[in-house]
Amino acid sequence: MSSTNVYPDQVTADVCSTIFAALPRCDQRRKGTEYVHGLLGAEGRKSIRNIATLIGGPAAEQSLHHFICSSTWDWRPVRRALAELLTGPEPPLAWVMRPMVIPKAGKNSVGVHRRFFPELGQLLNCQEACGVWAAWPDRGMPVNWRMQLSPDEVRQAGRRGGPAIPDELEPESPGECAVRSCVEVMADWKLPVRPVVLDARRLDPLAVLRRLRAARVPALVRINGTVPLDLPDRGLPGHGARVQADRLLIALRNMRRPVHWRTGAAHRPAPVTMATTAVVRDPVGGPETLPRDLLLIGVEPAGAPAPRELWLTTLIDTPVADLLRLARLPGRVDRDCAEITDGVGLRDFTGRSFGGWHRHVTLASAAHAIAVLGGDRAQVPPVARLDRARGRRAPVRPDAELAYAS
Repeated sequence: MSSTNVYPDQVTADVCSTIFAALPRCDQRRKGTEYVHGLLGAEGRKSIRNIATLIGGPAAEQSLHHFICSSTWDWRPVRRALAELLTGPEPPLAWVMRPMVIPKAGKNSVGVHRRFFPELGQLLNCQEACGVWAAWPDRGMPVNWRMQLSPDEVRQAGRRGGPAIPDELEPESPGECAVRSCVEVMADWKLPVRPVVLDARRLDPLAVLRRLRAARVPALVRINGTVPLDLPDRGLPGHGARVQADRLLIALRNMRRPVHWRTGAAHRPAPVTMATTAVVRDPVGGPETLPRDLLLIGVEPAGAPAPRELWLTTLIDTPVADLLRLARLPGRVDRDCAEITDGVGLRDFTGRSFGGWHRHVTLASAAHAIAVLGGDRAQVPPVARLDRARGRRAPVRPDAELAYAS
């Protein structure tokens, strides 16, 4: 193994021995460990060729390509073992759902499509996926991934020359993709039920909340001000009417209250925050057995003229200070994604196959975990820093600025 790998050998060995125990063959366990070492230690883009250069040259490249792209080993038990390892000692505060956009030059890779991003003013050729992160105040680590597939691609699955997409997969909206990736972690993997936190401003947030309520999963979602809500409280102005969230909060500004809370692993006092809350009701509601009441929260720094963040949650009885701590976790995840995940090559898979993409992002998630557990965050330079050092223009990372597009 190359000396360029600066990660603690014991941490790497412990993580790899745990997550690859599900692989039936010793050569698969060895190749998996080599690939993780390559993601941590290879220079520049974490392509299979660069990883092979680090661990064994041209002969290793063909072997690794088969291991990732063509082999039949199932990534799901490996991914589940990683999630159990990371959350076993200390359950996360929440599961944060974060979108990932991967710009692509060609059109032959699985999941590639063209979409206009109005916030960037660009039409991008890209893959889109959602990642589920276990989140604590001081760290976030990805544990599950789901690729969004178009109806055309699902219909063409299995055709000669096309990507090998499992027959049971169906086209999904962005909201369905997000919910199913989160529910899988708790319902199928039996990991701790924790609130799901996500930015739903470019989704149908009420539909997302209905799906999560149906799965008995608590949720806190960020919304935009145009979401229509019913106001059931007879003591509030507008009772019985359907109003937009932002207009309701403006009408209730005299109910603002300061919230004193602490943030981060060190529990430092956070700046004084003003919050307006109201119990509202989903106008549609879904099945009769599900409660329709939600808590609307408007958050603004002290002295701001209007709420800067609007959140809806099923956690009606949770103290507002605790909800604000949850609302800060996506920012923690964004920082770790920029500082670590891109550096270990999560977006760098160049193959065409559906299984190959899932195997790569699973092992990149393991590399991210090793970087965090080994205390070597600073050893993983962001992709943009690597590119600047080599005189190249950094690739577009639109999900740093965007939520899902509806």
